[in-house]
Parts: sequence; structure tokens; C-alpha cells
Amino acid sequence: MHGAMVRVETTDAFADVLLADRLARAPLTAADHGLVTRLVYGTLAWQGRLDHHLRTLVRMPLERLEPPVRAALRLGLYQLLFLDRVPAYAAVDASVRIARAAGRGAASLVNAVLRRGAERRADLPLPDATDRIGRLAIEWSHPRWLVERWERELDAAELPALLAANNVRGPLAIRVNALRATREGMLAELDALAMEAAPSTWAGDGLVIARGAARLRDGAAWREGRVAFQSESSQLVTALLAPAPGARVLDACAAPGGKAAHAATIVGPGGLVTALDARPGGARRIRAEAARLGAETVHAITGDARRPPFVRPFDAVLVDAPCTGLGTLRRHPELRWRRQPDNVPRLAALQRDILAGVAPLVCPGGILVYAVCTLTREENEDVVDGFVAAHPGFVVESASGLLPSPLVTPRGFLRTLPYPHGLDGFFAARLRLE
Repeated sequence: MHGAMVRVETTDAFADVLLADRLARAPLTAADHGLVTRLVYGTLAWQGRLDHHLRTLVRMPLERLEPPVRAALRLGLYQLLFLDRVPAYAAVDASVRIARAAGRGAASLVNAVLRRGAERRADLPLPDATDRIGRLAIEWSHPRWLVERWERELDAAELPALLAANNVRGPLAIRVNALRATREGMLAELDALAMEAAPSTWAGDGLVIARGAARLRDGAAWREGRVAFQSESSQLVTALLAPAPGARVLDACAAPGGKAAHAATIVGPGGLVTALDARPGGARRIRAEAARLGAETVHAITGDARRPPFVRPFDAVLVDAPCTGLGTLRRHPELRWRRQPDNVPRLAALQRDILAGVAPLVCPGGILVYAVCTLTREENEDVVDGFVAAHPGFVVESASGLLPSPLVTPRGFLRTLPYPHGLDGFFAARLRLE
């Protein structure tokens, strides 16, 4: 657990991947599995607030501490502030034992700091409320630049609730593979395995699993391709594309292949789904997932979506573009600390280039869907507006009628949010070439 947190801070590793690997090799009970997961995700999500308090408790700059010591301090303080069922002495002792690997001095420092934190935890100060942005950033543990941007671009009245929702790990969603199962049948199968599952609120093929999800990859449903891990928001993007039976579909940025395989269930055996990815490894992942799910109409190809290797047009084109990923902070809390303001325009430029690259591949009357799992206007509406201005044959078609109305903006775009929808943050636009 501690080692995973150090790697997340010092490398580009993601907590969910590291944690899944280590938990799979650890002989833990279901309760311990849940506690470890909560500790890792919670400490990463609340890192900004924890560091704010640690700066009042540590008698040296936090930046001078070694990463293992910082991680031990954050882990201990998170338990003191946010986990009532962990006694203070246990939280302090566990972090001290972790810090001993970094030396006796590190263990002494962690012990002293966390004991002070335990004594003062009821009155550790937050920034003055006269600085609304600064207060929100620390209180809800987000970088200030991001809070400032969302204050301008989203509903300012709902901003505190959105920030709070980003700190609560969302439930696991899966898509029932319509090629091999029904949602009702999968509910019965999971119920027999004592997994707590329920139909998803928004996605027609989705299930939400409240308990037992860690065992899913070891079961027959996974091995036999009846389910795929796919968030509800991601499933809605394919619903927005809504290809007709028999259609030719291009998924231009396709790895790991979830949306391509989903599209294959819609176009049926008479259709074709071409899945393009820039990396050979990405194309291999798509082929493996399509084979597991029995999606025989998916054909994976390596290529750059900015210069796609095709001549014949497609009936429907999906661009699920690389983005800042700031809508997925519930699942990837570390992203809020990795992303910087200059990442936004850089990725928006890439998104514009990809759309320009695939635009000639949309047949007259065909559909182009642009989607990103982020909530910055520069990567959302601004990209769509710029594309339509440069390609006047394309017009925005409203998502109304294809998607639940609470998820459709006044301009007809798909927008999902952790609050109030309980979903990862996604944006998508449906465009038709007239």
C-alpha cells in the first residue's frame, strides 16, 4: 500500500493498476481489501488538504522530505482526520512502522508529527473563507488552478458539491455483452455469487456492482466474455453514436477497445467496426478484448488518427480523444496533482488535429461523435465550435431522444458529472455531415 503510493507520486503509475496487482497477490479478507483500497484512494484524493495541514505540523518544508516519509505522514494523517473506526494510536503506530524503513530519524519525525496531528485534529485551520477559491481548493483538496477554471466554466453554486463528489470513489460499472448475455441473466448470475449488483441508472446495458467486484475477473462471466468493465458514461458515448445495423463504424482512438466492442453489438453481424490506435500495443489490446467478447466484426489497425490510413468513408466515426481526464478524478485521484494548466491547450490542439484528420472519412449524412472524459470548456465546447466553424458541412445534432434528458445540455451535448449524476465526468457532441 505505502509502496504503491510512493510509486504514484514519483512515477507515471496509476493507483488502480498498482493496487489491483498487489491486492491480487495479497492474502487479505474482503474487509481488509476494502480498507486498503479506501486508504490509498482517500489519501491520494485528500492529498492537498493533508499537505496543507502537514505544513503546520512539520517543522521543515514538506518538499525536503523523502517521498516515503511524505507518504507515511499523509497516510497517517488521513486516518486521523477521515477514518473514525481507526484508533489514533493505531494510525500513528502503523505510519511509524512504515517510516522505519527510511531510518530511525524518519520514524521519530513521523511519530512526533502525527502525535501533534492527533492532539490538534479538531482545530487544524483551513484558509479564510474570504478567499473563496483558496478555501474550496484546500477544503476539498483540488489544485487552485482547476477550481478557478471550474468556477468560471461550470455551475458555481454546485461547485462545492462537485468537488466533494470527486473525493468519493465511484462504484464499479460493467457492461453486459449483448452478444452473449442479457442484463437480467447477468443480475441473476451475480446474485448467485453473492455480488451486490443492480441495473445502472443511465446506461441500458450497464450494471453497478456494490460488493464483490474484485472477484469478477476470476469468474466465468469474465472468462466467457459476458461482461466488460466499462463506466456508465463511456457506455453512453456509444449510445450517442447510435450506429445503424449493418453500418461501417470507425473508432479512431480505440484502445482498450470497450466502445468498439460495444458498437459491434449494435451494428450486428452485417456491420464493420474498424478500431484504430496509434500504438501497436493498443491494437493488440483491442484484438484481445474483441476476441474475449466474441465481437467478430471488430478489426484493429495501427495508425495515427490525425492521418488515418483509410480512403473509403464510414457511416459513423467516433473520436474518443486523448484528454486531461479531469472527469475521472473519482477513479484516478492522482490526476488532479499531475495535470498542469498548460496541459489543457496542448491536448485541445491534439483533439482539433484528430477531428480534422477524420472529418474526410465521414460519408454524406454520416455521424461524427467527439467525446472526452474531462470538464474543461477548452477541450469540450470550444473544440466542437472550432471544428464546426472550420468544417461548415457538419452540424450539431442534439443528444435529446438518444440519451436521458438530465444528461443533455441546452445546446444538445452530453455532459455527465460526479454531482449531480453520480457518473464520471464526460462530454460528447454528435455531429452530422449534411
